[in-house]
Amino acid sequence: MRWGLSADSNNDEGQIMNIGILKEDFQLEHRVALTPVGVQSLADQGHRVFVQRDAGSMAHFPDEEYRNASASIVYSAEEVINRSEVVLRIAPPSTDELKLFSPGQVLFSFLYLAVSSEKKIKELLERRLTAISYELIENERGELSVLQVSSEIAGQLAIHIGANYLQGRHGGRGTLLGCVPGVPPATVVILGAGAVGRTAARSALGTGAQVIVLDKEVARLRVLEEQTQYRVTTALATTKNIERAVKYADVLIGAVLMKAEKAPHLVTEAMVQTMKKGSVIIDVSIDEGGCIATSRPTRADDPIFIAHDVVHYCVPNIPSLVARTATIALTNALLPIVSDVAEVGIQRAIRENSGLAKGVCTYDGACTNPVIAKAFTLSAKHLRELLN
Repeated sequence: MRWGLSADSNNDEGQIMNIGILKEDFQLEHRVALTPVGVQSLADQGHRVFVQRDAGSMAHFPDEEYRNASASIVYSAEEVINRSEVVLRIAPPSTDELKLFSPGQVLFSFLYLAVSSEKKIKELLERRLTAISYELIENERGELSVLQVSSEIAGQLAIHIGANYLQGRHGGRGTLLGCVPGVPPATVVILGAGAVGRTAARSALGTGAQVIVLDKEVARLRVLEEQTQYRVTTALATTKNIERAVKYADVLIGAVLMKAEKAPHLVTEAMVQTMKKGSVIIDVSIDEGGCIATSRPTRADDPIFIAHDVVHYCVPNIPSLVARTATIALTNALLPIVSDVAEVGIQRAIRENSGLAKGVCTYDGACTNPVIAKAFTLSAKHLRELLN
Protein backbone atom coordinates (compact mmCIF):
# COMPACT_ATOMS: atom_id res chain seq x y z
CA MET A 1 0.00 0.00 0.00
CA ARG A 2 1.23 3.53 -0.74
CA TRP A 3 2.14 5.96 2.02
CA GLY A 4 -1.10 7.41 3.34
CA LEU A 5 -3.15 5.94 0.47
CA SER A 6 -6.38 4.24 1.52
CA ALA A 7 -7.11 0.80 0.13
CA ASP A 8 -10.14 1.80 -1.92
CA SER A 9 -9.09 5.43 -2.68
CA ASN A 10 -12.74 6.46 -2.61
CA ASN A 11 -12.59 8.63 0.55
CA ASP A 12 -15.66 8.88 2.74
CA GLU A 13 -16.82 12.35 3.70
CA GLY A 14 -14.76 13.73 6.56
CA GLN A 15 -11.67 11.61 5.87
CA ILE A 16 -8.24 13.12 5.26
CA MET A 17 -7.14 12.97 1.65
CA ASN A 18 -3.57 13.14 0.38
CA ILE A 19 -3.09 15.52 -2.56
CA GLY A 20 0.09 15.84 -4.61
CA ILE A 21 1.35 18.70 -6.79
CA LEU A 22 4.01 17.86 -9.38
CA LYS A 23 6.73 20.08 -10.76
CA GLU A 24 6.36 20.66 -14.48
CA ASP A 25 9.05 19.48 -16.89
CA PHE A 26 7.40 20.11 -20.28
CA GLN A 27 8.62 22.74 -22.79
CA LEU A 28 9.40 25.52 -20.32
CA GLU A 29 6.06 25.11 -18.55
CA HIS A 30 6.43 27.46 -15.59
CA ARG A 31 2.97 27.23 -14.06
CA VAL A 32 2.07 25.12 -11.04
CA ALA A 33 -1.31 23.55 -10.32
CA LEU A 34 -2.08 25.41 -7.07
CA THR A 35 -0.75 28.50 -5.32
CA PRO A 36 0.26 28.40 -1.65
CA VAL A 37 -3.06 30.08 -0.84
CA GLY A 38 -4.87 27.20 -2.55
CA VAL A 39 -2.76 24.68 -0.65
CA GLN A 40 -3.54 26.41 2.65
CA SER A 41 -7.25 26.17 1.88
CA LEU A 42 -6.98 22.40 1.48
CA ALA A 43 -4.85 22.12 4.62
CA ASP A 44 -7.45 24.10 6.55
CA GLN A 45 -9.97 21.43 5.57
CA GLY A 46 -7.69 18.86 7.18
CA HIS A 47 -6.12 17.41 4.04
CA ARG A 48 -2.43 16.71 3.45
CA VAL A 49 -0.70 18.31 0.48
CA PHE A 50 2.65 17.15 -0.94
CA VAL A 51 4.45 19.57 -3.24
CA GLN A 52 7.44 18.57 -5.33
CA ARG A 53 10.49 20.69 -4.59
CA ASP A 54 10.68 23.91 -6.67
CA ALA A 55 7.28 23.20 -8.26
CA GLY A 56 6.28 26.85 -7.93
CA SER A 57 9.67 28.52 -8.21
CA MET A 58 9.31 29.66 -11.83
CA ALA A 59 5.99 31.31 -10.97
CA HIS A 60 7.67 32.96 -7.98
CA PHE A 61 5.98 30.75 -5.40
CA PRO A 62 9.00 29.47 -3.42
CA ASP A 63 9.00 26.28 -1.35
CA GLU A 64 9.01 28.34 1.84
CA GLU A 65 5.57 29.74 0.97
CA TYR A 66 4.23 26.22 0.50
CA ARG A 67 5.75 25.13 3.81
CA ASN A 68 4.12 28.11 5.49
CA ALA A 69 0.85 26.97 3.89
CA SER A 70 1.18 23.59 5.68
CA ALA A 71 2.42 21.65 2.63
CA SER A 72 5.10 18.97 2.82
CA ILE A 73 7.93 19.50 0.32
CA VAL A 74 9.11 16.24 -1.26
CA TYR A 75 12.01 15.65 -3.58
CA SER A 76 10.82 13.65 -6.57
CA ALA A 77 7.80 13.09 -8.78
CA GLU A 78 7.78 9.45 -7.68
CA GLU A 79 7.48 10.45 -4.02
CA VAL A 80 4.63 12.88 -4.77
CA ILE A 81 2.74 10.18 -6.65
CA ASN A 82 3.45 7.46 -4.06
CA ARG A 83 2.09 9.62 -1.23
CA SER A 84 -1.01 10.94 -2.99
CA GLU A 85 -4.52 9.80 -3.82
CA VAL A 86 -5.12 12.85 -6.05
CA VAL A 87 -2.27 14.20 -8.20
CA LEU A 88 -2.34 17.61 -9.86
CA ARG A 89 -0.19 18.88 -12.69
CA ILE A 90 -0.44 21.22 -15.70
CA ALA A 91 1.04 19.59 -18.80
CA PRO A 92 0.03 16.10 -19.93
CA PRO A 93 2.12 13.47 -18.12
CA SER A 94 4.59 11.37 -20.06
CA THR A 95 4.06 7.63 -20.41
CA ASP A 96 7.07 7.07 -18.14
CA GLU A 97 5.47 9.26 -15.47
CA LEU A 98 2.19 7.37 -15.78
CA LYS A 99 4.02 4.14 -14.96
CA LEU A 100 4.54 5.53 -11.44
CA PHE A 101 0.79 5.53 -10.75
CA SER A 102 -1.27 2.75 -9.22
CA PRO A 103 -4.94 1.74 -9.67
CA GLY A 104 -7.48 3.99 -8.04
CA GLN A 105 -5.45 7.19 -8.12
CA VAL A 106 -6.92 10.39 -9.54
CA LEU A 107 -4.98 12.50 -12.02
CA PHE A 108 -5.94 16.08 -12.87
CA SER A 109 -4.14 17.62 -15.86
CA PHE A 110 -4.51 19.23 -19.25
CA LEU A 111 -4.55 15.90 -21.10
CA TYR A 112 -5.46 16.77 -24.72
CA LEU A 113 -5.89 13.07 -25.42
CA ALA A 114 -7.31 13.63 -28.92
CA VAL A 115 -3.82 14.66 -30.07
CA SER A 116 -1.98 12.29 -27.76
CA SER A 117 -0.48 8.89 -28.52
CA GLU A 118 -2.25 5.56 -28.36
CA LYS A 119 0.46 4.44 -25.95
CA LYS A 120 -0.57 7.12 -23.45
CA ILE A 121 -4.28 6.31 -23.50
CA LYS A 122 -3.46 2.62 -23.07
CA GLU A 123 -1.25 3.43 -20.09
CA LEU A 124 -4.09 5.37 -18.45
CA LEU A 125 -6.41 2.41 -18.99
CA GLU A 126 -3.94 -0.24 -17.85
CA ARG A 127 -3.16 1.77 -14.70
CA ARG A 128 -6.92 2.04 -14.04
CA LEU A 129 -6.60 5.74 -13.30
CA THR A 130 -9.37 8.27 -12.94
CA ALA A 131 -7.97 10.74 -15.45
CA ILE A 132 -9.66 14.15 -15.42
CA SER A 133 -8.86 16.62 -18.17
CA TYR A 134 -8.97 20.29 -17.20
CA GLU A 135 -10.00 21.35 -20.69
CA LEU A 136 -13.21 19.29 -20.53
CA ILE A 137 -14.51 20.25 -17.07
CA GLU A 138 -17.69 22.33 -17.26
CA ASN A 139 -19.57 24.56 -14.84
CA GLU A 140 -23.33 24.66 -14.31
CA ARG A 141 -23.72 26.91 -17.38
CA GLY A 142 -21.96 24.44 -19.65
CA GLU A 143 -18.84 26.61 -19.90
CA LEU A 144 -15.37 25.06 -19.88
CA SER A 145 -14.66 26.69 -16.56
CA VAL A 146 -11.02 25.65 -16.00
CA LEU A 147 -9.95 26.03 -19.61
CA GLN A 148 -11.64 29.41 -19.88
CA VAL A 149 -9.26 31.18 -17.51
CA SER A 150 -6.25 29.98 -19.51
CA SER A 151 -7.98 30.88 -22.76
CA GLU A 152 -8.63 34.42 -21.60
CA ILE A 153 -4.95 34.83 -20.77
CA ALA A 154 -3.90 33.32 -24.10
CA GLY A 155 -6.25 35.67 -25.96
CA GLN A 156 -4.68 38.75 -24.37
CA LEU A 157 -1.15 37.46 -24.90
CA ALA A 158 -1.86 36.66 -28.56
CA ILE A 159 -2.19 40.37 -29.31
CA HIS A 160 1.06 41.21 -27.51
CA ILE A 161 2.77 38.38 -29.38
CA GLY A 162 1.37 39.54 -32.71
CA ALA A 163 2.53 43.11 -32.09
CA ASN A 164 6.02 41.86 -31.24
CA TYR A 165 6.48 39.59 -34.25
CA LEU A 166 5.13 42.15 -36.71
CA GLN A 167 8.34 44.06 -36.05
CA GLY A 168 10.89 43.85 -38.82
CA ARG A 169 13.62 42.43 -36.58
CA HIS A 170 11.65 39.18 -36.37
CA GLY A 171 10.91 38.93 -40.08
CA GLY A 172 7.57 40.70 -39.75
CA ARG A 173 6.19 43.42 -41.99
CA GLY A 174 7.43 46.23 -39.80
CA THR A 175 3.83 47.17 -39.09
CA LEU A 176 2.56 48.75 -35.88
CA LEU A 177 -0.34 46.83 -34.38
CA GLY A 178 -2.24 49.97 -33.58
CA CYS A 179 -3.13 53.25 -35.19
CA VAL A 180 -1.24 56.40 -36.11
CA PRO A 181 -2.98 59.44 -37.64
CA GLY A 182 -2.82 59.23 -41.40
CA VAL A 183 -1.75 55.56 -41.43
CA PRO A 184 -4.28 52.74 -41.94
CA PRO A 185 -4.47 50.40 -38.91
CA ALA A 186 -3.22 46.83 -38.98
CA THR A 187 -5.79 44.09 -39.53
CA VAL A 188 -6.22 41.29 -37.01
CA VAL A 189 -8.22 38.27 -38.19
CA ILE A 190 -9.43 35.85 -35.53
CA LEU A 191 -10.82 32.38 -36.25
CA GLY A 192 -13.21 31.51 -33.43
CA ALA A 193 -15.34 33.61 -31.09
CA GLY A 194 -14.85 31.55 -27.95
CA ALA A 195 -12.94 32.68 -24.87
CA VAL A 196 -9.63 33.10 -26.73
CA GLY A 197 -11.22 34.86 -29.69
CA ARG A 198 -13.38 37.22 -27.64
CA THR A 199 -10.51 38.26 -25.40
CA ALA A 200 -8.13 38.69 -28.31
CA ALA A 201 -10.71 40.80 -30.16
CA ARG A 202 -11.20 43.15 -27.21
CA SER A 203 -7.44 43.48 -26.71
CA ALA A 204 -6.84 44.15 -30.40
CA LEU A 205 -9.51 46.84 -30.43
CA GLY A 206 -7.69 48.50 -27.57
CA THR A 207 -4.64 48.98 -29.79
CA GLY A 208 -6.71 50.59 -32.54
CA ALA A 209 -6.38 47.66 -34.94
CA GLN A 210 -9.09 46.67 -37.39
CA VAL A 211 -10.55 43.39 -36.12
CA ILE A 212 -12.33 40.67 -38.10
CA VAL A 213 -13.73 37.63 -36.29
CA LEU A 214 -15.09 34.51 -37.98
CA ASP A 215 -17.06 31.76 -36.28
CA LYS A 216 -19.48 29.06 -37.39
CA GLU A 217 -22.12 30.16 -34.84
CA VAL A 218 -24.01 33.39 -35.50
CA ALA A 219 -25.08 33.59 -31.84
CA ARG A 220 -21.47 33.87 -30.72
CA LEU A 221 -20.77 36.58 -33.25
CA ARG A 222 -23.85 38.49 -32.15
CA VAL A 223 -22.70 38.44 -28.51
CA LEU A 224 -19.23 39.62 -29.50
CA GLU A 225 -20.62 42.48 -31.57
CA GLU A 226 -22.74 43.63 -28.63
CA GLN A 227 -19.82 43.34 -26.20
CA THR A 228 -17.59 45.46 -28.46
CA GLN A 229 -20.30 47.97 -29.38
CA TYR A 230 -20.22 46.80 -33.00
CA ARG A 231 -16.60 47.82 -33.56
CA VAL A 232 -15.69 44.29 -34.69
CA THR A 233 -16.38 43.04 -38.21
CA THR A 234 -17.86 39.54 -38.08
CA ALA A 235 -18.51 36.82 -40.64
CA LEU A 236 -19.48 33.18 -40.75
CA ALA A 237 -16.48 30.87 -40.91
CA THR A 238 -17.15 29.52 -44.39
CA THR A 239 -14.29 28.49 -46.63
CA LYS A 240 -14.89 31.46 -48.92
CA ASN A 241 -14.97 33.97 -46.07
CA ILE A 242 -11.81 32.53 -44.53
CA GLU A 243 -10.03 32.66 -47.89
CA ARG A 244 -10.95 36.32 -48.24
CA ALA A 245 -10.08 37.32 -44.67
CA VAL A 246 -6.62 35.76 -44.47
CA LYS A 247 -5.46 37.78 -47.49
CA TYR A 248 -6.02 40.99 -45.54
CA ALA A 249 -4.58 39.79 -42.23
CA ASP A 250 -1.49 41.35 -40.73
CA VAL A 251 -2.04 39.03 -37.76
CA LEU A 252 -4.05 35.80 -38.03
CA ILE A 253 -5.06 34.16 -34.74
CA GLY A 254 -6.30 30.58 -34.75
CA ALA A 255 -8.66 30.15 -31.79
CA VAL A 256 -10.74 27.13 -32.77
CA LEU A 257 -11.81 24.57 -30.16
CA MET A 258 -13.64 21.28 -30.60
CA LYS A 259 -14.38 19.59 -27.27
CA ALA A 260 -12.18 16.49 -26.88
CA GLU A 261 -11.40 16.55 -30.61
CA LYS A 262 -8.45 17.49 -32.76
CA ALA A 263 -8.82 21.00 -34.19
CA PRO A 264 -9.81 21.09 -37.87
CA HIS A 265 -7.52 22.76 -40.41
CA LEU A 266 -9.67 25.74 -41.38
CA VAL A 267 -6.76 27.53 -43.08
CA THR A 268 -5.13 25.51 -45.83
CA GLU A 269 -1.54 25.83 -47.00
CA ALA A 270 -2.82 27.42 -50.19
CA MET A 271 -4.54 30.11 -48.10
CA VAL A 272 -1.33 30.80 -46.16
CA GLN A 273 0.46 31.29 -49.47
CA THR A 274 -1.92 34.17 -50.27
CA MET A 275 -1.07 36.06 -47.05
CA LYS A 276 1.05 39.20 -46.99
CA LYS A 277 4.80 38.72 -46.75
CA GLY A 278 5.83 39.26 -43.14
CA SER A 279 2.35 38.77 -41.69
CA VAL A 280 2.05 36.75 -38.47
CA ILE A 281 0.13 33.59 -37.59
CA ILE A 282 -0.51 32.74 -33.94
CA ASP A 283 -2.10 29.30 -33.74
CA VAL A 284 -3.51 29.15 -30.20
CA SER A 285 -5.28 25.94 -31.22
CA ILE A 286 -1.91 24.16 -31.43
CA ASP A 287 -2.72 22.47 -28.08
CA GLU A 288 -5.42 20.57 -29.98
CA GLY A 289 -3.29 20.02 -33.08
CA GLY A 290 -3.63 23.45 -34.69
CA CYS A 291 -6.24 24.92 -37.02
CA ILE A 292 -3.79 26.12 -39.68
CA ALA A 293 -2.28 23.58 -42.05
CA THR A 294 1.25 25.00 -41.91
CA SER A 295 1.42 25.05 -38.10
CA ARG A 296 3.66 22.79 -36.05
CA PRO A 297 4.35 22.98 -32.31
CA THR A 298 7.21 25.25 -31.24
CA ARG A 299 8.82 25.99 -27.87
CA ALA A 300 8.84 29.14 -25.77
CA ASP A 301 12.64 29.34 -26.19
CA ASP A 302 12.37 28.90 -29.99
CA PRO A 303 8.84 30.12 -30.67
CA ILE A 304 8.68 30.96 -34.38
CA PHE A 305 9.40 29.67 -37.84
CA ILE A 306 8.75 31.20 -41.23
CA ALA A 307 6.80 29.35 -43.91
CA HIS A 308 5.68 30.94 -47.19
CA ASP A 309 7.12 34.26 -45.93
CA VAL A 310 4.69 34.22 -42.98
CA VAL A 311 5.89 34.21 -39.36
CA HIS A 312 4.33 31.31 -37.42
CA TYR A 313 4.09 31.34 -33.61
CA CYS A 314 2.84 27.95 -32.38
CA VAL A 315 3.78 27.58 -28.71
CA PRO A 316 1.31 25.22 -26.99
CA ASN A 317 1.48 26.59 -23.44
CA ILE A 318 1.11 30.32 -24.08
CA PRO A 319 -0.24 31.18 -20.57
CA SER A 320 3.06 29.96 -19.12
CA LEU A 321 4.59 33.22 -20.36
CA VAL A 322 2.83 34.86 -17.41
CA ALA A 323 3.14 31.90 -15.08
CA ARG A 324 2.29 33.70 -11.86
CA THR A 325 -0.92 35.28 -13.16
CA ALA A 326 -1.88 32.04 -14.91
CA THR A 327 -1.30 29.98 -11.75
CA ILE A 328 -3.47 32.27 -9.64
CA ALA A 329 -6.23 32.21 -12.25
CA LEU A 330 -6.04 28.42 -12.54
CA THR A 331 -6.20 28.04 -8.76
CA ASN A 332 -9.34 30.19 -8.65
CA ALA A 333 -11.03 27.80 -11.09
CA LEU A 334 -9.55 24.51 -9.89
CA LEU A 335 -9.55 24.82 -6.10
CA PRO A 336 -13.35 24.44 -5.58
CA ILE A 337 -13.29 21.26 -7.67
CA VAL A 338 -10.32 19.70 -5.90
CA SER A 339 -11.73 20.74 -2.54
CA ASP A 340 -15.00 18.99 -3.31
CA VAL A 341 -13.22 15.81 -4.41
CA ALA A 342 -11.13 15.86 -1.26
CA GLU A 343 -14.15 16.35 0.99
CA VAL A 344 -16.55 13.75 -0.44
CA GLY A 345 -14.36 11.41 -2.49
CA ILE A 346 -14.05 11.05 -6.23
CA GLN A 347 -17.06 8.79 -6.77
CA ARG A 348 -19.53 11.02 -4.97
CA ALA A 349 -18.01 14.16 -6.50
CA ILE A 350 -18.49 12.75 -9.99
CA ARG A 351 -22.03 11.59 -9.24
CA GLU A 352 -23.09 14.98 -7.88
CA ASN A 353 -21.19 17.24 -10.30
CA SER A 354 -22.09 16.56 -13.93
CA GLY A 355 -19.60 19.21 -15.09
CA LEU A 356 -16.75 17.40 -13.35
CA ALA A 357 -17.99 14.11 -14.78
CA LYS A 358 -17.60 15.52 -18.29
CA GLY A 359 -13.91 15.99 -17.58
CA VAL A 360 -13.39 12.30 -16.75
CA CYS A 361 -11.64 10.56 -19.66
CA THR A 362 -10.77 7.23 -18.09
CA TYR A 363 -12.15 5.47 -15.02
CA ASP A 364 -11.29 2.06 -13.58
CA GLY A 365 -9.75 0.79 -16.82
CA ALA A 366 -12.45 2.12 -19.16
CA CYS A 367 -12.52 5.07 -21.55
CA THR A 368 -15.52 7.19 -20.57
CA ASN A 369 -15.33 9.87 -23.25
CA PRO A 370 -16.99 8.69 -26.49
CA VAL A 371 -15.10 11.16 -28.71
CA ILE A 372 -11.72 10.05 -27.41
CA ALA A 373 -12.77 6.39 -27.55
CA LYS A 374 -13.72 6.78 -31.20
CA ALA A 375 -10.39 8.44 -32.02
CA PHE A 376 -8.52 5.40 -30.69
CA THR A 377 -11.07 2.77 -31.80
CA LEU A 378 -11.91 1.90 -28.21
CA SER A 379 -15.29 0.97 -26.79
CA ALA A 380 -16.57 3.77 -24.59
CA LYS A 381 -18.34 2.98 -21.32
CA HIS A 382 -20.85 5.27 -19.65
CA LEU A 383 -19.37 6.69 -16.47
CA ARG A 384 -22.63 6.46 -14.55
CA GLU A 385 -22.77 2.70 -15.14
CA LEU A 386 -19.23 2.26 -13.84
CA LEU A 387 -20.04 4.18 -10.64
CA ASN A 388 -22.98 1.93 -9.72
